[in-house]
Amino acid sequence: MPVITKISVQKHNKDRYSIFTDSGSGEEYAFSVDEDVLIKHNLKKGMELDDFAVTEMLFQDDIRKAYNTAINYLSHRMRSESEVREHLKKKEISDAVIKEAIHKLYEFNFLNDEEFANAFVSTKLNTTDKGAEVIKMELKEKGIAPDLITKVVDEVSFDEQLEKAIKLSEKYALKNNKDSTRILKQKIEQMLRRKGYSFSIIRAAMDETDVEKENEDEMDALRIQGDKLYSKYSKLPEREGRQKLKMALYRKGFPMDMIDAFITEKENEE
Repeated sequence: MPVITKISVQKHNKDRYSIFTDSGSGEEYAFSVDEDVLIKHNLKKGMELDDFAVTEMLFQDDIRKAYNTAINYLSHRMRSESEVREHLKKKEISDAVIKEAIHKLYEFNFLNDEEFANAFVSTKLNTTDKGAEVIKMELKEKGIAPDLITKVVDEVSFDEQLEKAIKLSEKYALKNNKDSTRILKQKIEQMLRRKGYSFSIIRAAMDETDVEKENEDEMDALRIQGDKLYSKYSKLPEREGRQKLKMALYRKGFPMDMIDAFITEKENEE
């Protein structure tokens, strides 16, 4: 059996040790191990090594290296277990080693999917305008278990989500005040759905958001959009142009009586 002839600290990594052995044909480099493995197996000069012992040491060393890789990955921000597993797989680490490294991370509280999920939700609520449904999808992509996602996201208060949805609605309404009332309502609802707000939140937000225009304001919005369309369709035969203009403005959500009033107004200008 090979006998350890020398143990030396590696030049570029003071936490790792190179093991040299002699199997009867002279000293040669055998393998390297982490300091923890060295201590655990009480490696020292003159010790005989069998194949089983070496295999076990190298397995433990692989676990230690995977663990250290994960710790470095976790040092930048919190991660889910699934993210850590995926990161280690990309490093071509075996499933058996990953399993043991993950167990060790849990043992020393470096991994906790519930804490990660709570922090993730809190960050999204404080730094983005995303609703609960989008946050749920993002947690799913992070590999968080469905029951844990439900538990964490359901703790977000209805009032807190509603307040954000109302602010988004008001901001959108102000920015898109050239749209008709009907189209503006549709666009706000679509915007809130895209951002992940539930139907009940959207309904409540729409009830609290003043998007109804006074007749004068609605007519002003119609004129802004109608002027461009009138120029476009005025090149067509009168009957055809009038009909296309009516339908185009109606699709934009304006009521037919206002459309007729606008067309009469334009024709009187000529």
